Amino acid sequence: MSIRLVSQSEATSIPATQLRRAIREKTARVTVIGLGYVGLPFLRTAFDAGYACTGFDTDPRKIELLRRGEGYLQHLGPDLARPFPGSDRFSATSESSEILCSDVFVVCVPTPLGKHQEPDLSYVLSSVKTISKHLRTGSLVLLTSTTYPGTTRDEVLPLLQKTGLTCGRDFFLAFSPEREDPGRDGVTTSSIPRLVGGVDKLSGELGEEFLSNLVTEVHRVPSAEIAESAKLLENIYRAVNIALVNELKVLLAELDIDIWQVIEAASTKPFGFQPFFPGPGLGGHCIPIDPFYLTWRAREVGLHTRFIELAGEINTQMPGYVVARVSEALNDRGRPLRNAKILICGVAYKPNVQDVRETPAAEIIERLCARGAEVCYHDPYIPTFPTMRRHAIDLDSQPLSEELLREQDCVIVVTDHDGIDWTFVGENATLIVDTRNVMSLATSVKAQVVKA
Repeated sequence: MSIRLVSQSEATSIPATQLRRAIREKTARVTVIGLGYVGLPFLRTAFDAGYACTGFDTDPRKIELLRRGEGYLQHLGPDLARPFPGSDRFSATSESSEILCSDVFVVCVPTPLGKHQEPDLSYVLSSVKTISKHLRTGSLVLLTSTTYPGTTRDEVLPLLQKTGLTCGRDFFLAFSPEREDPGRDGVTTSSIPRLVGGVDKLSGELGEEFLSNLVTEVHRVPSAEIAESAKLLENIYRAVNIALVNELKVLLAELDIDIWQVIEAASTKPFGFQPFFPGPGLGGHCIPIDPFYLTWRAREVGLHTRFIELAGEINTQMPGYVVARVSEALNDRGRPLRNAKILICGVAYKPNVQDVRETPAAEIIERLCARGAEVCYHDPYIPTFPTMRRHAIDLDSQPLSEELLREQDCVIVVTDHDGIDWTFVGENATLIVDTRNVMSLATSVKAQVVKA
């Protein structure tokens, strides 16, 4: 079926006028599809803005908790879901039949990679098919899931137009990339500037109108493709610069130079430099995954993103580098890695969150176990290591005690949670391999510290 976008002269439709009025008067009903790390805070933000909201997720446990006013994302605090129960502006469901009569659909579902590092749009396309069953004249569909340029226009739009409605006249479609920073104090969905780009001018305007009622700053860009590409640039920029300092870390360690002190020195320059910090590998849903969306798209048009791919290669080598440093440190103490007792401190992908998506801790643990080490972990946010896309680790978090620390041959700092007493770790462990430079901030350290 051919895809038809209305001309600018047609873009004064009655549905657009009615939707704009509903957005401004807060009578529009908002449905958020996907209630994870992006969708749940977006749902609360729309609710706080005064809209009637429906949260949709295929996980019935999340729905039940929200109906009881209980949150399930620790970093968002215990109060996030408390206003929901009893409000006539809130509902939560895992039944697609219950998302009828929505004016705004916001898609906040995962976009992982397949086993060959290809984009997996199955969650997005499934969500859009669900929306298409309930799409009505005057609806706005807003995709927030990170994806490759062209997804909104080439993949989402055709599915929606199978309804017989015309985009830009009967319904409206835009892309507004998620921007979340879990675990950072004082940063909320409403305080982070948003981008939005429509598949047509009117869709972009309506997307901007809606988001302007939720967040403090909205930037409308000329197209959905620009918004999609901007999100990838944001995360590729970070991935490349992290790869740079990771490569320097390995080199400077051989020269007996502390990379963290080098970064601190370079940061005294007030222009032309932004500090990035090395680590044990990339984690989270964005930085380890998003660059591959662009490299895949580049191959489709016969190009290669060599710079991006090199950064990915360097970053994926970091867990192996950490294990090598652990082995060397143990050897220096006359202890082989096989049968060594090793404690991992922190397994979340970043500090102060309960999120293990793509965490480098998983590969570090598996590499250590493959070489015969006895591994345990402590993480106040992750009581049990969940099954992951590429890892199945059957471990529970151990209480951090003097006895636990003293019986370890090595403690590896992977995630520098604020809630871990690093001075306590430094006073009771004997050997620490520190991938985050956190032990330099401890007030007392008796252990030998090796940076990795």
